[in-house]
Amino acid sequence: MFRHKGKGRTYSHNLKLASILSCVAGLVNITGVLAVNTLTTNVTGHFAFFSEQLFLKNYRMAFIYLFYILFFLLGAFVSGAVMEWASKSRFHTSYIIPIFIEVAIMLAVSCMPDTLLKENPSFQIIISSSLLFTMGLQNALVTKVSQSVVRTTHLTGLFTDLGIELSQLMFYRERKDKIRLHKSVFLKLMIISGFFIGGIIGGFTFQRFALKTLLLPVALLLFALWYDRLLFRYYHFKRKFRHHD
Repeated sequence: MFRHKGKGRTYSHNLKLASILSCVAGLVNITGVLAVNTLTTNVTGHFAFFSEQLFLKNYRMAFIYLFYILFFLLGAFVSGAVMEWASKSRFHTSYIIPIFIEVAIMLAVSCMPDTLLKENPSFQIIISSSLLFTMGLQNALVTKVSQSVVRTTHLTGLFTDLGIELSQLMFYRERKDKIRLHKSVFLKLMIISGFFIGGIIGGFTFQRFALKTLLLPVALLLFALWYDRLLFRYYHFKRKFRHHD
């Protein structure tokens, strides 16, 4: 899912990556909404709130929304910089560092006591900023790994592309074009479904476990790393076995 790039990357790689990480995004988003009343997987709404608070001359809140936007940007910057540095240093598993940072931050947030969150409103800003940072990390990671084919943290562009491709199905007649469109539509539906499923599961889980709901996306990320490593070893031994034959 993570290792293959360029011509070595297949539709199957993108499908697996999209399915798991879109579910992670859905879980993080609903946790942010229910815990601190903040969308944590995109910044579109925060721009609107920022403009609104400026208009109302509530400069403190305007600054907070700007803070959220910048933290998402910072996450994307850190992820891109780390992966670029790793690729220049010939470090073939450059994706591991951003994922470990994402896991570490989510673990830290999940350990915060609920009483601390209620008694100190400033912790709500810390949690919101932290989760926006992790989603910036993840979105940049997925975008870079999939060469901009997969997006997992927001759905606006996906629904736009999905609408365009569904309309194209009415007009494309060539078999290869239809196959390409069907695969692209299915990929987008998997991302949307993963995001919705993550949101639904996260909503029910939050009622009982509150911020510890974030342990679910942590588990999914660790599973993705383990699965990627397992597949790599499988194909490595398979090639080695064929070479000896």
